[in-house]
Amino acid sequence: MTKEGWTYAKAGVDIDRKSGAIESLVKQLGFRRQGMGSRVDAKGQFAGLIDFGDVYLTLCTDGVGTKLLLAEELDVWDTVGIDCVAMNVNDTICVGAEPMAFVDYIAIDKPDERLTSEVGKGLEKGAELSNMDIVGGEIAVLPELVKGLDISGTCLGYMPKDRLVDGTGVERGELIVALRSSGVHSNGLTLARKVVESEGVALTEKVGGLDRSIGMELLQPTDIYVRQVLSILETHEVSGMVNITGGGLRNLLRLRRGLCYEISEPLRPHKVFDLIQEWGGVSDEEMYQTFNMGMGYMMVMRADDAEAVAAEHPNAHIVGSVTEGDGVLLKEQGIRYLNY
Repeated sequence: MTKEGWTYAKAGVDIDRKSGAIESLVKQLGFRRQGMGSRVDAKGQFAGLIDFGDVYLTLCTDGVGTKLLLAEELDVWDTVGIDCVAMNVNDTICVGAEPMAFVDYIAIDKPDERLTSEVGKGLEKGAELSNMDIVGGEIAVLPELVKGLDISGTCLGYMPKDRLVDGTGVERGELIVALRSSGVHSNGLTLARKVVESEGVALTEKVGGLDRSIGMELLQPTDIYVRQVLSILETHEVSGMVNITGGGLRNLLRLRRGLCYEISEPLRPHKVFDLIQEWGGVSDEEMYQTFNMGMGYMMVMRADDAEAVAAEHPNAHIVGSVTEGDGVLLKEQGIRYLNY
């Protein structure tokens, strides 16, 4: 009998049901502020937009998810702050905004100075990599509500209005450039952890040709693309950008609809993705809609700009193009995603 492969839903995270939960919440949010600082309707964006005179302000919020369970088991806490910052600032830059201020929120079951000091080291490093101030935060001691530690953050960004990149200007014939990821980043860790656990592999084991233990490979901090992307925007015209987080390639569906985002030359995934897929019997379709598969951030631009960016940046690679059709097509595998 063929072993049933793992899926994100089987691991406990159903992204379609999550989308339904988000939609049900958003339906309740109808109030709109009048005057300075009113909301700008921009469907599908990674960051919320606020009209603030000559500029747009942006706000977004995110956490680190079950990657924290890896940090707890390995007792390595000095990198999760980087992840918390990265998950927010990489969303901020998707519309062309520059991150400028950040606040964090830590929920913990009991005060632990060593633990919070280690988390603070990562937050500081993430702020430095993003050229951003951490202006405040909160530590809540909630022994009846949490076990261990949870962390999230909120990022404030800004940009001149004429620099907005909202994806509506994407055109057929443009190319898709991917910036290589550092690894799994901070999405899909529930599935990754369940697969490793079911295989009976200890997090401290070095397996499958990895240069370090599987646990440290999964704990590798999320890349922060802020300085690189802002530099590219200074010299090249970009029509759309997506942070490849939860939903994998389906994030491209946040851009202009009625076009096909064809991935014809995906980057070679990191070894850790090969191991997860092999051990868990995970299908290609599931892998590319759960993980970044080596492609942490994507930009859509004209061919001349794409070729220049790929030549100027060693981690940037042309992976596909915008064609007629609909959805996201992983060409070689014949996989098409039609819903976000």
